[in-house]
Amino acid sequence: MLRVVSANLNGIRSAARKGFFDWLPAQNADVVCVQELKAQAGDMRAEMVAPDGYWGYFHYAEKKGYAGVGLYARRQPDQVIEGLGLADIDAEGRYIEAVFGNLSVASLYLPSGSSGEYRQAAKFRFMAQFLPHLEQAARNGREIILCGDWNIAHTELDLKNWKSNQKNSGFLPQERAWMTRVIDELGWVDTYRRLYPDATGEGFTWWSNRGQAWAKNVGWRIDYQMATGGIAGLAQRAWVYKDQRFSDHAPLIVDYDYSP
Repeated sequence: MLRVVSANLNGIRSAARKGFFDWLPAQNADVVCVQELKAQAGDMRAEMVAPDGYWGYFHYAEKKGYAGVGLYARRQPDQVIEGLGLADIDAEGRYIEAVFGNLSVASLYLPSGSSGEYRQAAKFRFMAQFLPHLEQAARNGREIILCGDWNIAHTELDLKNWKSNQKNSGFLPQERAWMTRVIDELGWVDTYRRLYPDATGEGFTWWSNRGQAWAKNVGWRIDYQMATGGIAGLAQRAWVYKDQRFSDHAPLIVDYDYSP
């Protein structure tokens, strides 16, 4: 069995203070993908760099206290690919991939456009540049699990208040159409949705800090484990861990019937 965890930490130092690294060892995860580190190498304590039993790898943003992704693995990967080879994207620390034989597991942090038109334009540029990578990766014959915060709720099932959010970043028609293309045209599989095609609130992974969004489960499902068809077909179960809160996101955990 292969267990993969994806978690947006909204600051790795903050998540550590809230008990993320105390929680992690008991999860028996083979690979843990984290996003939004908001840290540079010099900010990282030993438990953050290499939690007990794990190898840690990171792609930091150049800007301090911003973005960044990481990946923890129980066994040392054959190769680690840091970044996408696209200068503007890589400067923000948004992609890291670990290669284990014919399987790759990657951590992705797609930009948010909620802070204004400039960032929404940057998000659209990222999507346009990332699509060819997704197409090539889906066709190269290797199995890939692409974890992370995509900052897009794909369908009406994926957020509580879909009617009032149709003009808001994260649920724009262009963003949703792009996700549909990733799935329907390129063949990527949303593993959680394949396992639970009708699930709604139990699959939410992010809640606004405004109002009582968490208490009322007024959430969004924007964290995914997208996978190529072979490994996606081996997904046995998936769930969102909500017993403790480490950030404004919750970890998404998927078990695959695969020997790591």
